[in-house]
Amino acid sequence: MTITRKQAYRRIEITRILMIAVGIASAAFGLKGFLIPNEFIDGGVTGISLLISSLTGWPISILILVINIPFIWLGYKRVDKLFAFKTTIAIVLLSIVLYLVNFPMVTHDKLLTAVFGGFFLGTGIGLAMRGGSVIDGTELLAVYINPRSPLSIGQIILVINIFIFGIAAFFLGIESALYSILTYLAATQTINYIVQGFDEFTSVTIVSPKSELIKHVIMRHLHRGVTIYKGERGFGKTEIAEKQVDIIVTVITRLEVQRLVARVQQIDPTAFIVTNSVSEVKGGLIKRRALDH
Repeated sequence: MTITRKQAYRRIEITRILMIAVGIASAAFGLKGFLIPNEFIDGGVTGISLLISSLTGWPISILILVINIPFIWLGYKRVDKLFAFKTTIAIVLLSIVLYLVNFPMVTHDKLLTAVFGGFFLGTGIGLAMRGGSVIDGTELLAVYINPRSPLSIGQIILVINIFIFGIAAFFLGIESALYSILTYLAATQTINYIVQGFDEFTSVTIVSPKSELIKHVIMRHLHRGVTIYKGERGFGKTEIAEKQVDIIVTVITRLEVQRLVARVQQIDPTAFIVTNSVSEVKGGLIKRRALDH
């Protein structure tokens, strides 16, 4: 049965909604099952909410909703209406879950709280981002400040979190702040895995006069697809008899890089090889053998 474009879009949207729903549940569990009972915080808007809640006793469900309101507006101005709408719904639902659902406290162990609290919170934030929304508006603030600042988005987020953890160290103590930094690192790494994917791919560019043989080895022996670009070689002032060359580009897993490089160097020890990390790959033959097609 042929799937229409409308049906495909509907399926994608349903998948995104499910991601947001699971993300909300995971983030709520990380907060109420680990972080809140042990008075740990995280970075970003969630960390600010946790810190204020710890100092004042105000409900975390209300704080997350109220503090995120300006960032929802930034999402509307900097991204689009659909993103702002999804973000609003996600944050409201997270607040409702935090208010109504009682999660059991999992552990008093500080190290386990930092690691697994960060893991579940990071999973929730990452899934919400994959679904097309956010439940922590720090990155939206960084994107807004970036054009007006010499700092990169990552540096802006770092400065914000240094400020948050500095306040936490003053009010909650150095030890609690250090464990909270561990929570932040666990959450950040988990978000990276969720958003960018668990598979780490590498794009490899190869320039060699023996490109035809190298292409054959990649396709027949390594079972990977290739893309060929037409190029022209040059070494500064050095004259080259045959300037035209095929430039090979292939995408492989990081575990296959050394194997590929070794095979290429066997064919042409002077081959020019460039590798670049790739965050996400869709389509092509990356997850299938080239000979199957």
